[in-house]
Formats: sequence, C-alpha cells, structure tokens
Amino acid sequence: MAAPVRSVLPVVLLGRGGVGRHLLRHILSCRPLHANQGVAIRVQGVVADDLHSNGFDDALLADLCAAKSAGSPLSSLLSRGQCQLFNNPEARRKVIDTASVLGKTTGLVLVDCSATYDTVGMLKDAVDRGCCVVLANKKPLTCAYEDFEKLVSNFRRIRFESTVGAGLPVIASVTRIIASGDPVSRIVGSLSGTLGYVMSELEDGKRFSEVVKTAKSLGYTEPDPRDDLSGMDVARKALILARLLGQQISMENINVESLYPSELGPDAMSTKDFLESGLVQLDKSIEERVKAASLKGNVLCYVCKIESTGCQVGLEELPKNSALGRLRGSDNVVEIYSRCYESAPLVIQGAGAGNDTTAAGVLADILDLQDLFHKTA
Repeated sequence: MAAPVRSVLPVVLLGRGGVGRHLLRHILSCRPLHANQGVAIRVQGVVADDLHSNGFDDALLADLCAAKSAGSPLSSLLSRGQCQLFNNPEARRKVIDTASVLGKTTGLVLVDCSATYDTVGMLKDAVDRGCCVVLANKKPLTCAYEDFEKLVSNFRRIRFESTVGAGLPVIASVTRIIASGDPVSRIVGSLSGTLGYVMSELEDGKRFSEVVKTAKSLGYTEPDPRDDLSGMDVARKALILARLLGQQISMENINVESLYPSELGPDAMSTKDFLESGLVQLDKSIEERVKAASLKGNVLCYVCKIESTGCQVGLEELPKNSALGRLRGSDNVVEIYSRCYESAPLVIQGAGAGNDTTAAGVLADILDLQDLFHKTA
C-alpha cells in the first residue's frame, strides 16, 4: 500500500534527447518506489508553453519516450494538446514565464538536460523566481563567472551532480568535505569515459588510430571524435570543480592539452579525412609518450588536475599502482585531497558516462530537493 503523499515535485524538463528521454523513463519506472516513499514527481512540461497544473499523465510520458526512441519529433504528439516543441529563444522564454506562475504557488524544479548555452537566461530567471534548478547540462555552469555565481547563489536550490560524473557522487563529496571545514587542496580525475578507454587500450600496445576508430564504432565517441580528443569536455568538468572550490576562473584560465594539433582540426579537414588520414599521423608521437611513461614504471592518463595554483587538463604520467593508474575501460576516477585525506585521498570510481547513468543521477538530484516542497496533510 502506498504511503501518504508528503512531497509533490512539479518538474519542467528542458532537453528531450538521450538523457531527457531516459529521465522520463526513470520517473515512470520508479512510480511504485516513490509512492512507497510518499513522493510524487509531476512532469508539468517538456519544453512546453502550455504547462498544465495537473501535469502530464503517465500515458503521455510513455508516448514521449516511445516517440524519441523511434526518432520522431515531440511535435508528433501535438494532437494530444499538451506539449509543443520550441525552436526559438522567444518561445522558450515563455516556458519560464508560465513556470514562474507555478513556482510562486507550488514550487518548481527546472531540469536542464539539454546541451546548449541558450538555457542560461532561463535558468537565471528561474533562480530569481525562487525555483529549483537541476542540471545535467554543463554549459550554464561554465559561462561567465557572474552567471555561475548567480546560479549557485541559493545553493540549497540547485543540484548539478550529473554535470561532472554522471551518477557518481563527486559534487556531493566535495561539498560535504568543504562544509565540514576540511579545505580541499587538490582534485585529480579521469573524467572522460572515452579518453579513459582510449588510454587504457594504448597500454596494451594498440595504435592510437585503431583505438579511436574502435571507440567510435562502439559508440564511445561523438560523431566527430575530435570533440572528445580536444579535451574541452573534461575542461568544462574541471572548471565546475574549480569554481566549486572557490576559484574565480574561466575556461581561458585552464591549460587544456588537445590530443591533435590545429592542422588536423575541424577547420582544416573534415571528419572523414581526419578518420582516414589524420588519425594515423598521431600514432608515432602518442606511442613514444606511452613508452616513455612505461620505462619509468608509469602509465599515461588523460586527467584534470585542480590545485590552488591553477587548473590543467591533459596527459599525465601516473604510477601504475595508483587509483588512476589502475583505471581500465570507460570508468571515471576522481581523487580528492584535503587535510583529512592528505596521504590517502578519497577515491570515487565507477561509470561516469551514458544516458541511463546520467539520467539516474538527475533523478536523484530532483529527489534531493523534496524537503523544499509542499507537504500534504
């Protein structure tokens, strides 16, 4: 028998791609669990200008998931009269205008599962209106520092665990350590499942070009692998962590090592040419660095390093017996050093990528806000 509903969380979802679709599935599949916990999540809108106070019913949510799985646009459901897909900023602003009305009365959780900078203005408006914000999208937190400061101005009303390690409790661990008065001195992490896989395969003597092509065939990379090999995704995660530690820095302040030179970049050649003739040009230099590390008893890893002196992202030689040195496959590993964790860092390891894992982390963040919402009698 379900417990009495104590918390109702109205949710508006921005982003209807892989993570957003899996989030809706998680919400549906967890209905019995949440009912037993006295929690109800009401999806008020999915990038919609007509937000109904009663929310979307489960049948429509199931249809949304099915439509996206089949590659159909959400506009195919317009006949249901309950959602409308926006493709312009003016229409998207209407989401917040309508959502703010709900937010003033019952509270609202604005969940950003998109991959765009365009949501920053909406998110800041939501913060001004006292709404809660949950992010899987890293980009709003890596814009101008003033935007970051605004978004985290009421820290209890924002959650962004999934921006760094999908479902791994990296943000929560760092904030708990800081809250305890234990200053974090350094964070070192392998925060790209793609690059973690690539570097661990190189340890087996495989050529860089072969490994990258295999990773692409397995779906580990973006359509253009240079999006991963540039290191910019890792840099965004590093920037979020650095700002969490109080560093008032921007992307321009991070030293990012790309695994390919500019002459092999998107402005110089197509993805097809890069895969067919560009990648192989990198084999020799990468192989030499892997061998040089091995001669010292180390392994070559692609990591971010955040210290008081600055933030760096790139290849590092690390001891084979360290947590990062033992990393294999597409897992993420983060080492957190502080006064209490000086000689033996706090190590967090596990799956750090994938739509399903990321969506689970987003759902956990939403539920972490439940005590802020209206509790029924």
